[in-house]
Amino acid sequence: MDTSFENFVKNLQDGVYFVDRQRRITLWNKAAEEITGYAAEDVVGGCCADNILVHVNDGGAKLCEGMCPLAQTMEDGRPRERKVSLRHKQGHRIPVLIRTVPLRDADEQIIGAVESFSDLRARDAILLRLRELEKLALNDPLTRLSNRNHILGEMEDWLREMERYGLSFGALMMDIDYFKDFNDRHGHDKGDLVLKTVADTLRGAARSFDLIGRWGGEEFLGLIRNVDREELARVAERCRVLVEQTAVSLPDGPGRVTISIGGTLARPKDTPASLVKRADEMMYRSKASGRNRVTLKPAAAGADGGEAAEGAPQG
Repeated sequence: MDTSFENFVKNLQDGVYFVDRQRRITLWNKAAEEITGYAAEDVVGGCCADNILVHVNDGGAKLCEGMCPLAQTMEDGRPRERKVSLRHKQGHRIPVLIRTVPLRDADEQIIGAVESFSDLRARDAILLRLRELEKLALNDPLTRLSNRNHILGEMEDWLREMERYGLSFGALMMDIDYFKDFNDRHGHDKGDLVLKTVADTLRGAARSFDLIGRWGGEEFLGLIRNVDREELARVAERCRVLVEQTAVSLPDGPGRVTISIGGTLARPKDTPASLVKRADEMMYRSKASGRNRVTLKPAAAGADGGEAAEGAPQG
């Protein structure tokens, strides 16, 4: 074997071993030693059919004692990939992904095979960490709702779907009333409690295919799918009423929480910025009209008036 190639194989991160036609092990790399606990001198010259690693499939069959993937590859020349488990030198089992390929001479005759194997525990740990990082990147850590970046990405997708397939949706901008005064009076810990309470309530008020996220500060944004103006008003009013019925525990008794909501249907040629701007404008109209109410904007292009849905004003 070429020395440079042998050195390359010996330093791969996956475990690798070579066998000849009699399934005698001719090379055992460093990663194979680290994954299995067996040093090269323990196995080189031995036969993998002697059940050194005790490969077992999901059904519990011992592969090394019969036509294992390595032997099958030498028989028909076809590469294989399997999830199995092997036994570590210390006795415990390790889930691995094995890949087998044939070794051929200059005349294309099969003279052996190569098996590589990677520790699935490490891969699963990496995948779990990636999922955690993805969750951190897309979720607001306090409320566990989608964060602004995730909402913006979804909004762009929904706008494309609306343009391509005609799928309607609306946006609701929701702002906690008098939140700054509440924070100043009761402190940031209680303010965080209000944010989490409102977030949990809005999550429960939305339908399974809607998206509710924290836009920033005390503002929440809802993307409400497959609605006309009447249905958007119903969803918004349900959010308002349910939040109005919540309370947070304060030293002097339950604290009332309300939100002001502005909504609009998405329009052709909308961008996330234009959609959010209209919803935001309607939310400020709700604030100016007394708070704790819903104000929706007509979907027709060019309309500039808001129409308040029924909602009790907050004093």
